[in-house]
Amino acid sequence: MTYKFDLLVDSCCDLTHDELEEPGIKKISMTIQLDNKEYIDDFQETFDYNWFMTELKNGATPSTSQINIGNYLDIFKDYVGQNQPLLYVCFSSGLSGSYNNAMTALSMLEEEHGKLPITIIDSLAACLGEGLLVRNVLNLRRQEKTLEDVVLWLNEMIPRLHSWVTVDDLKHLERGGRISKTSAMIGSMIKVKPIICMNAEGKLINTGKVRGRKHSLEKIAELTKETIEQESEQDILIAYAGDKESGEKLKAILQDKVSVKSISVKPMGPTIASHTGYGALAIFSFGIIR
Repeated sequence: MTYKFDLLVDSCCDLTHDELEEPGIKKISMTIQLDNKEYIDDFQETFDYNWFMTELKNGATPSTSQINIGNYLDIFKDYVGQNQPLLYVCFSSGLSGSYNNAMTALSMLEEEHGKLPITIIDSLAACLGEGLLVRNVLNLRRQEKTLEDVVLWLNEMIPRLHSWVTVDDLKHLERGGRISKTSAMIGSMIKVKPIICMNAEGKLINTGKVRGRKHSLEKIAELTKETIEQESEQDILIAYAGDKESGEKLKAILQDKVSVKSISVKPMGPTIASHTGYGALAIFSFGIIR
């Protein structure tokens, strides 16, 4: 089957290889560095997720690299002289330089070849928040919506995408410069759990803190309830970094607070988990404008 447009997704959307096996879907990967070795975040196709989560749990501190211009050029050049449009829903520009690299790659090709049928959308999201957008785009594509219709939908819904996050390991926030070493040490001692959200600029910001794991789960579930709209039509996604049991507990808490179409609990991808640490949890839904 030929769809009205092709779709490019990056591995920060945290959807799996199997979920993206449709004609006209292109995939592009982030890379992870750990112990002087480089690993490809390949949508859980070959990446050893359980090994990686064990490494995180044992204190590993991986780093990640943005997608470079050359990798984008390799994909975009296939659309030179073509009529089939390509839509790329990109990892938040507030968290990575990948979006700017994609725009640069497109500009370079257009300087040489003229206008290309490529549209790049900044998701201002990450993890399964980005994945939630991509899932909806896939559904619209199957309904034979035009690229223009899908872009209108994205422009309307991206500001309504809510990401409520809590982490279990303050060390990763300290390493990322979000909290001081002293705050991380004291917070760990008294079991403080930060509450984080994605703001309108696609950046992660601290919005509060609670004492204890149970309270942190309750808090992000309550914040989802406060911000969600048209809940009966929604498919909520929950991401967990290694700790599936807590992900299921969070689902149970959320089910008592909102009446939605479905709640799915899925692994947080290794690129995002490299920055949140083991035990992070996040809820993604649509609601009031951020």
